[in-house]
Amino acid sequence: MEKVWLGLGSNLGDSGALIREAAVRLSAYIGEFRVSGLWRSKARYVVDQPDFLNAVASGSTSLSPRELLAAANRIEAELGRDRSAVVAKGARTMDIDILLYGAHIIAEPDLIVPHPGMRERKFVLLPLLELSPDIADPVSGRLFRDFLAELPPQGIYPAGPSRYDAVYP
Repeated sequence: MEKVWLGLGSNLGDSGALIREAAVRLSAYIGEFRVSGLWRSKARYVVDQPDFLNAVASGSTSLSPRELLAAANRIEAELGRDRSAVVAKGARTMDIDILLYGAHIIAEPDLIVPHPGMRERKFVLLPLLELSPDIADPVSGRLFRDFLAELPPQGIYPAGPSRYDAVYP
């Protein structure tokens, strides 16, 4: 069993319901499953699109990284994502990213772990740290909360009740 963290995001349709459904489906593959609170964020990169809802899920899995990626892609498709019909980093019903797979470092053409953008994205770091406040980057050994402290404001806010205030007073 390997500890994993996955990023979940949506900005089309009922994003909250889609993230909850993705979590239910992911829990079939991941034991000790936990999900952060929801976070609302402004779109980055392609900014002319609706705000996103984001969350991070974590738990343990016996799936290989490749099998986990296949399961995530299948769930995205079942929830309405058609990768061939959207602009990269554009609006989507569901996005599931493998953020961390234990302390493994994976560099393949279609699978990079740790996720290459996670250190610069508050919409990933805030929910990640909500679940695992002392987690470190397997590449650098630095705590993810140190990366968070260096980032400028990015327009991300709790979308409803959050444990953020208790973790970071």
